[in-house]
Amino acid sequence: ESMIKTLSRAALGIAAASVIGLATPVAAQELTIGLGANVTSIDPHFHNLTPNSNVAWHIFGRLLNQDERQRLRPDLAVEWKAVDPTTWEFKLRRGVKFHDGSDFGAEDVVASFKRVPWVPNSPSSFAGATRQITETIVVDPYTIRFKTARPAPLLPTDLANVAIVSRKHEQSPTGDFNSGRATIGTGPFKFVEYLPGDRIVLQRNDAYWGEKAPWAKVTLKLVTNDSARVAALLAGDVQMIENPPTTDLARLRTNPNFTVAQVVSNRVIYLHVDSFRDQTPFASDKAGALLPNNPLKDKRVRQAISKSINRPAIVERLMEGTALPAGGLLAEGFFGASPKLKPDAFDPEGARKLLAEAGYPNGFGLTIHGPNDRYPNDEKILQAIGPMLTRIGIDAKVVTLPWANYAAQASAPNYSFSLFLVGWGSDTGEVSSTLRGLLASVDRDRGHGASNRGRYSNPKVDQIVQDALATVEDEKREKLLFEASEIALGEYGLIPLYYPIHAWATRKGLVYTARTDDRTLAHLVKPAN
Repeated sequence: ESMIKTLSRAALGIAAASVIGLATPVAAQELTIGLGANVTSIDPHFHNLTPNSNVAWHIFGRLLNQDERQRLRPDLAVEWKAVDPTTWEFKLRRGVKFHDGSDFGAEDVVASFKRVPWVPNSPSSFAGATRQITETIVVDPYTIRFKTARPAPLLPTDLANVAIVSRKHEQSPTGDFNSGRATIGTGPFKFVEYLPGDRIVLQRNDAYWGEKAPWAKVTLKLVTNDSARVAALLAGDVQMIENPPTTDLARLRTNPNFTVAQVVSNRVIYLHVDSFRDQTPFASDKAGALLPNNPLKDKRVRQAISKSINRPAIVERLMEGTALPAGGLLAEGFFGASPKLKPDAFDPEGARKLLAEAGYPNGFGLTIHGPNDRYPNDEKILQAIGPMLTRIGIDAKVVTLPWANYAAQASAPNYSFSLFLVGWGSDTGEVSSTLRGLLASVDRDRGHGASNRGRYSNPKVDQIVQDALATVEDEKREKLLFEASEIALGEYGLIPLYYPIHAWATRKGLVYTARTDDRTLAHLVKPAN
């Protein structure tokens, strides 16, 4: 439970609103939820992406679960312990059935963990969670041990994010999960239908080992347009939405038929910077000709970009107070969040000086890319950042794309963008996940840098991250996480913008607890007592 410290009242924003609901019961057995981001696959191992994992949590179990503050709880494992510094043992739950009626056991765990690095064309793999395992020992059908080369204190937390699929589907392709043929889990809901870009339909698993969901049928509607999502809630077409747009929050809060819940997210919204290639595809001279040298390789240019961004204005005007300016990888209160990392002050004059020192006194041209349907106000924020860069001499052009197209291009092996906006939620509830995923050098063998799209690389940071992941004592590990973050962000390996305050809105008669991991889970939506 030390993975996340108690969030302060100030950080929570509205601590008292962490649970939402009103007293009127909802009798209907069907629930429709409006989700704000597109799902790219139902395959739970294909793409380490919050919208995908959010859906997978309904269908598939994991060894361990996480509560609303990302503290570990039993799931398919009922007990876990380190039997020695490099061996973890998990006792599995007996009597669990997959949705097809087959029995769950240790061999399904083995098959699932083998499948994780195998999945073809994975744009952002879950392999970082399983890569530390050097040997798997099935002691008996309900006892499994994992050996690691070094102490791995976070292995249970990592494994809490890996879905367990049936051993029958160890090598089923992603298409078989999208069609439903292989979508057989142990979770509270069974898969019924996936219509890409439209909806996912689920049916209650009446044989679920745990508390049965209150809903016989759940429809997860993919409504990426903010206005359309609120309209659906107001009309009663959906009973709950995630990410209500900031412009509608005040109206929803004051309407007695709805309630809003908020909590500081485990996410950081940031700019990835191509600081690796000698030439980057979207940096040009003022006439539009591709620059022969990549200006983003110079730390002073990256720092200038950071200083040009007015984070308080973004938070106050565009996010309407539903975010906190970011200088680090996670908000204050999360384990490993360095108190030394403060947001860069808005300093256009200082930014222009840095550009001149780097050899660009007249600036250059740059295209910024980002999604237009993934994060609240993502396109508006990009359109605001463009003029901020232009003000310091970087003639900025903004290009936004639907998330499905954007994510594929941003994750391509040749990572086709120069400066681009993304978000990252820490699935472990602390900073090692973000460091390992975004700032560690790309290392497929270790599963590091799986989403390091800017290709930042510093061997010292890699070593400190590796040491942190092998350090059992919380205090020592946290100091290592501080150090790695401070070095990487001191070099502007990426540029943090803000930490979102995540929100949900429900119709009268429903209760939901706000979660730091941004998950919207139908089985945890309850009729109010």
